[in-house]
Amino acid sequence: QVQLVESGGGLVQAGGSLRLSCAASGLPFSRVAMGWFRQAPGKEREFVAALNPTGARTYYADSVKGRFTISRDNEKNTAYLLMNRLRPEDTAVYYCAMPRNVLYSGSADPAAFGTWGQGTQVTVSS
Repeated sequence: QVQLVESGGGLVQAGGSLRLSCAASGLPFSRVAMGWFRQAPGKEREFVAALNPTGARTYYADSVKGRFTISRDNEKNTAYLLMNRLRPEDTAVYYCAMPRNVLYSGSADPAAFGTWGQGTQVTVSS
């Protein structure tokens, strides 16, 4: 059974940093791409970042480019999202997800992802 479990969310002041983790089990982690999405109250789920199985290829939403860094440790079956220079508009529930297609090529469409974690809340105060 595939399971994704996020952690690391919390309350932080604007300008601060957080690192989210996504622990994966029940899948060949080193062979699948991973992504991060977020959903703020009253808004649709939006793409944040993704990376290929080796971590050599990364994709970012324009809104987080230069501030967020996605990475992975295939030995630990864990993906990470390091978030720097956080802004109040970054407040949301953050989800990690696994694409449906093993040949993931950077789609930002949530429908391209078939397995999701339960989410972790990130709140940025002004």
